[in-house]
Amino acid sequence: MTETPIADLFIIGGGINGCGIARDAAGRGLRVILAEQGDLAQGTSSASTKLFHGGLRYLEYFEFRLVREALAERETLLRAMPHIAWPLRFVLPLSPDMRFDSDTPTSRLLGWIMPWARGRRPDWLIRLGLLLYDTLGGRQILPGTRRVDLRADPVGRALKGKYLKAFEYSDVWVQDARLVVLNARDAALRGATILVRTRVTAARRDAGLWRVTVDGPEGRQDHLARALVNAGGPWVAGILRDVAQVETRDSIRLVRGSHIVVPKLYDHDRAYFLQGGDGRIIFAIPYEQDFTLIGTTDQDHQDSPAGARCSDAERDYLLSFANSYFDKVLNASDVVWTYSGVRPLYNDGASSATAATRDYVLKVDGDSIPLLNIFGGKITTYRRLAESALARLAPVFPGMKPAWTAGVALPGGDFPQNGVEALILGLRARYPFLTGPEAQRLIRAYGTEAPEVLGHARTRADLGRDFGGGLSEAEVLWQMREEWARRAEDVVWRRTKLGLKMTAAQIAALDDYMIGRKA
Repeated sequence: MTETPIADLFIIGGGINGCGIARDAAGRGLRVILAEQGDLAQGTSSASTKLFHGGLRYLEYFEFRLVREALAERETLLRAMPHIAWPLRFVLPLSPDMRFDSDTPTSRLLGWIMPWARGRRPDWLIRLGLLLYDTLGGRQILPGTRRVDLRADPVGRALKGKYLKAFEYSDVWVQDARLVVLNARDAALRGATILVRTRVTAARRDAGLWRVTVDGPEGRQDHLARALVNAGGPWVAGILRDVAQVETRDSIRLVRGSHIVVPKLYDHDRAYFLQGGDGRIIFAIPYEQDFTLIGTTDQDHQDSPAGARCSDAERDYLLSFANSYFDKVLNASDVVWTYSGVRPLYNDGASSATAATRDYVLKVDGDSIPLLNIFGGKITTYRRLAESALARLAPVFPGMKPAWTAGVALPGGDFPQNGVEALILGLRARYPFLTGPEAQRLIRAYGTEAPEVLGHARTRADLGRDFGGGLSEAEVLWQMREEWARRAEDVVWRRTKLGLKMTAAQIAALDDYMIGRKA
């Protein structure tokens, strides 16, 4: 067993929180090691609804601090990653005859003040919530809320005829797994060591340091670090108990969120925010050019996070929900893909999974040899969470540089927020064999680094083997070399979503190729 030089920070977990902290810490001059038991973003961070959003429905629970911080972050993040994140308009149809079985603080207060309104979200209440949503975060880039006549606007054509009015507001779409990978890449470019498929088996305090034992591709190793960060997401409690052997009263609530993907339901580029009779909401969002993403559910999850799957009941719930709004009737045979992630929410004793807080909680165990544990969090606030985490660890690192990540571009994002179309045109001019959709996908994945992925290719054949779905050997090799991809699923279901356009045989052939290259 080998032992490596002393690090400042050892991070367990390669999701968005772990990689965000690694990037921030490396940029402040700390020596950072991050270990992920599987692939980067393999868990919750690649199974989100893929939005930077304030959480409109969180206003019903009076979570104003969380919403305000998230709303302010939307535009900060948008400026830093215009290739993988972009503005998205959401249409919220109004349904005057719908009653809601909702037990939020807002609904209880409204029912007490206006008993005749019990079980409803009046139009004026929704508009008030959207007014707060427009103003709480100091919006500068994103357009504000407007009223929509569904009888005249194209967004109404996909909906049932009973929906006549709507509000339209702004949030931001983000490619969540690429967000994680690019944070890891930037961390590595700033000196961090990123270890994938490396399981932390033990961590103990030893002579003023953390001694962290890992099992990975290079065998068993010991790492020494001045501070340890537990960013294990759904595994955070197990890491505390079984790896660090630390007792705590803090706990998490595992909540499963499932999504379905169907062939696209409409031809415009806006999304829908849909209210259900059970008080919940779902989104219907344009997805990967040819599909519509529908989700999410909120179910308490009792099993291993690794085994999270969209159940038939969840699938049917989402189909029924969508069918109550859209004119086209969906059934199970229309579902081309499902995915499910487990959110590690801080256990605040809420009565339901829907009501549980989405805010993050940071707890430090020990002072001179600290263990920082991260409970909860959402992708929109990952950068602020990283800043908060390093603020909590500042006493251990008195010479640490100040916060720096606000507005600093992620790899490939060093261009103006409105510059995507120019990059697409430039890529097609340089590589004339690319189709428009191919160039768009590459720019939306790699930004200004897309030419580095394609290299000196003059023809499609110069990109090497065609694995199907538009995936070339050149792109696969880039992801293996620069983005820690090791298996086919890393490529086709996380760093890209080309698994939606590939056959099982093509994915298996890609996996064989990657295993052979690794060997």
